[in-house]
Amino acid sequence: MKTVKISLNSIDKVKAFVNEISKFDCDFDLVSGRYVIDAKSIMGIFSLDLSKSIDLNIHADGSELEKVLDVIGKYIIE
Repeated sequence: MKTVKISLNSIDKVKAFVNEISKFDCDFDLVSGRYVIDAKSIMGIFSLDLSKSIDLNIHADGSELEKVLDVIGKYIIE
């Protein structure tokens, strides 16, 4: 598992992000404070405070993790 900080500060970014990660078989969790939601759920994402950065837990290893990081690179901050 790898954790990265991401920013999803617009509706278009949320839609594109969910479409891109939905292509992977591994699990993704978004963590904001005490809330943990499935990152593939658009409704779940909109229940979070999107004005702040969010931790994304990627449950993948090896080459799949590298592919995921390439795809979501534009959302990663720091």
